[in-house]
Amino acid sequence: MAPSVDPFSDFYCVIPAGGIGSRLWPLSRADAPKFLHDLTGSGQTLLRDTWDRLVPLSGADRVMVVTGRAHRAAVEEQLPDLGDSNVVLESEPKDSTAAIGLAAAILVRREPGVIVGSFAADHVIRDGRAFRRSVSEGVAAARAGYIATIGITPTEPAMGFGYIQCGDAIAIAGAPHAVGVAAFVEKPDLASAERYVGDGNHLWNGGMFIARADVLLKQIGESDPDLLAGLNELADAWDTPRRGAVVDHVWPNLTKIAIDYTVAEPAAAAGLLVVIPGDFDWDDVGDFASIAKLHSGGRKSDLAILGENARVLADASTGVVISQSGRLISLIGVSDIVVVDTPDALLVTTTANAQRVKAVVDALKLSGRTDVL
Repeated sequence: MAPSVDPFSDFYCVIPAGGIGSRLWPLSRADAPKFLHDLTGSGQTLLRDTWDRLVPLSGADRVMVVTGRAHRAAVEEQLPDLGDSNVVLESEPKDSTAAIGLAAAILVRREPGVIVGSFAADHVIRDGRAFRRSVSEGVAAARAGYIATIGITPTEPAMGFGYIQCGDAIAIAGAPHAVGVAAFVEKPDLASAERYVGDGNHLWNGGMFIARADVLLKQIGESDPDLLAGLNELADAWDTPRRGAVVDHVWPNLTKIAIDYTVAEPAAAAGLLVVIPGDFDWDDVGDFASIAKLHSGGRKSDLAILGENARVLADASTGVVISQSGRLISLIGVSDIVVVDTPDALLVTTTANAQRVKAVVDALKLSGRTDVL
């Protein structure tokens, strides 16, 4: 068990638990998204791992989960200590600005001056002590009026992550490693990624944000006034009997946009965003190549096998096999293979092509084959 620390008295953790993880199809589905799977071999889901990582920072009664209505029962089963008032249900996915913004709008009404930290439900972080140090600096920056993000020190020229270009150091009490953000960079090509890692001035964008709730909402309002108006209307009704009717009326019309575009990029341009370098192992488990790497410890000579009662015979083969069907799977002389065997769908690819799985999901949607999504 991770060592406990005194929770921050003015801090609230928000876990956006949405998105199906389309690059992990057919394992991750609309009714069983990736945060409800054990992808690390820890014996519990990614969501539960996230909860256990955050509770020492805020306390169990100060963690809010934003998720889809269809996932409420599964989330509450995974997190029995999650309070009813801290479950925020989306009627349909609207991306991260709506999810995090609504949480902030609800919390600031309950507790003016509250600092919120948003941490995805489906990331893997194994060094809890280093993570808590980074969050502590982020909270200090938020108390000083900044919006803080935690950037991950890159270990390789990964093309699957966005990058943050670091600016000048900023003097903030309690946040000695805080620096400004010069730019956000979308997922790069290999040559650019190699340059970013080599210059030592870029961090992976881990999608973690810490800010006073009112500061976060002000930035959303400057980027999209109509979106903020909708979030405020929802939050005004949230703790009243009018919630259901207002959600049904307002939520479908909210702008669907990522918080990177409404908060991170404009705040960086205004000098309001700082990044805390995070020197801890981190992975967003974005595809099956990530899973293979997590289980091999970086050794390309290994075959990772996941799934209860998986039956795999392998000879001179590497990669990852995930089995849910109970069928015997035999691999002979194949390298960096990905096999995902579920009762109604089979995926076979390679780790090099793992990012292309999303294209299969898109094709299934276009063809109307939603029964396997």
